[in-house]
Amino acid sequence: MLNIGDFARLGGISVRMLRHYDAIGLLVPASVDPRSGYRRYDVAQLARLNRILALKDLGFTLDAVRSIVDEEVGSAELRGMLRLRQTELTAQVEADRERLARVERRLRTIEMEGHMSELEFQRKSLPAVRLAELHETVASVDEVGAVVGPLFDRLFTTMGRLGVTPGEPGVAAYDGSDEGIVAIAGVPYDGPPVDGLEVRELSAEADAVTVMHLGSMETIGDAWQALVRHVEDAGLELSGPCREVYHATPMDDPDSWVTELQQPVR
Repeated sequence: MLNIGDFARLGGISVRMLRHYDAIGLLVPASVDPRSGYRRYDVAQLARLNRILALKDLGFTLDAVRSIVDEEVGSAELRGMLRLRQTELTAQVEADRERLARVERRLRTIEMEGHMSELEFQRKSLPAVRLAELHETVASVDEVGAVVGPLFDRLFTTMGRLGVTPGEPGVAAYDGSDEGIVAIAGVPYDGPPVDGLEVRELSAEADAVTVMHLGSMETIGDAWQALVRHVEDAGLELSGPCREVYHATPMDDPDSWVTELQQPVR
């Protein structure tokens, strides 16, 4: 089961919109705590969310989306619908290009659902990591990419100004909550306190599921969804903030990036 923040992060949607979908009966949480009101979602509900967002980006109204997903449209049929709209979008004006990119990403995620076994997942412990870091809270995973890169740039600029050498590899951590996603960008740091330098320690984790993502950040969301499905299939639960460890980041070749996804579990 996932809290609303983690479900929003994995699905690429804001917490506010998830609450709206709950209110109109389009995507209802698997359970709601009667005392706290906290919403919890099943990992299997990501498949429904993927279809809702894909159809919404195709221009369907929410009422039409509900009718289609309630009829359990298959991946093959939905793929056909997406590809048809993709052809139409290419003929539209420049303002529609961002919508086309969202359709392509959602299509790729839906296709990934049947290929999870191609990834090599590992179970291992995670060491404690002391980071020099900067962080920011965002409403949805769509905002993460626009935030994390600049956070690293600002961090490196700050460390350079302070005469502190950044450690390696870079680490990003994400913590979902009802308010959104806290995105942390950091590098290992074992030096003394320095005025103007924020330091945070990610605690050691006794058990985690990890997988290597090879390629650009544009497709990393697919790997995260596959990892969480693997966790669910293994009878495990998410436990604590997830991490991305950037083992190779050639800035002139984003398709050659090597990123390790790390999710603590219990």
